[in-house]
Amino acid sequence: MDFWFKEKHTKNVEFSIRVDRQLYSGQSEFQRIDIFESVEFGRFLTLDGYMMLTEKDEFIYHEMIVHVPMAVLPEARNILVIGGGDGGTVRELTRYDGIEHIDLVEIDEEVVFASKEYLPFTASALEDERVSIYYEDGLKFIRYHENEYDLIIVDSTDPFGPGEGLFTKEFYGNCYKALTEHGIMVNQHESPFYPEDAYAMQRAHKRIVESFPISKVYQAHIPTYPSGHWLFGFASKTYHPVSDLNRRRWEDLNIRTKYYNIPLHIGAFALPGYVENMLRTVEVQ
Repeated sequence: MDFWFKEKHTKNVEFSIRVDRQLYSGQSEFQRIDIFESVEFGRFLTLDGYMMLTEKDEFIYHEMIVHVPMAVLPEARNILVIGGGDGGTVRELTRYDGIEHIDLVEIDEEVVFASKEYLPFTASALEDERVSIYYEDGLKFIRYHENEYDLIIVDSTDPFGPGEGLFTKEFYGNCYKALTEHGIMVNQHESPFYPEDAYAMQRAHKRIVESFPISKVYQAHIPTYPSGHWLFGFASKTYHPVSDLNRRRWEDLNIRTKYYNIPLHIGAFALPGYVENMLRTVEVQ
């Protein structure tokens, strides 16, 4: 008998993957955590039945959420990652020798445990000596930090359940306060394609625009996320993500990537017309 993982992207659209076996299932204080193994996508992690990552395409998400801001600010030294308990964002950050310290704030310790045990490549850098892990609510953690981080990466789940507080105006305002003078914040920005996701994307963008003088959106193609079309937000106190791109310094680092490159960095900020219109609508309100 075939065993399939199924996720509803809308009431009328369903995404499914044939599963060989279930490696882990647990119920934490916050959510249900499952890890499956499949022929097509390798191992994959779901939270409350929603796809978080697969071994086959996680490199796209993690490279784009890390290397875009790091190519603008390669001299970043102190980094905060909120969410991201699977370790993929931290893994990409630790490839930069110049980074001195990474604070990872993950509300659910069980996500980190399961990822270390069953997704070892993704979680491979969580033991790096530069990484400190705090099992706390990111919304509460950020309130007590000021002028501390060069880069904040909000690697959150969708805007409901444990991740809901990471899409509020209070949270983005506190991120602004926690950044240094030239600091950058990057966040996963949802998909613009299906109406419910697009509404969440617009709501987050509106609140970020109200908090940061520079707020841009860029895109990537991630096959296992709803519609495959995914957005990221780039917000900064001073740096523009394209005109202030530090191309030569980043290329001199000789970091080998599978998805990210400099031409793609520039092109990722060229958005489809329908997405530009949705962003413009909330920017002028």
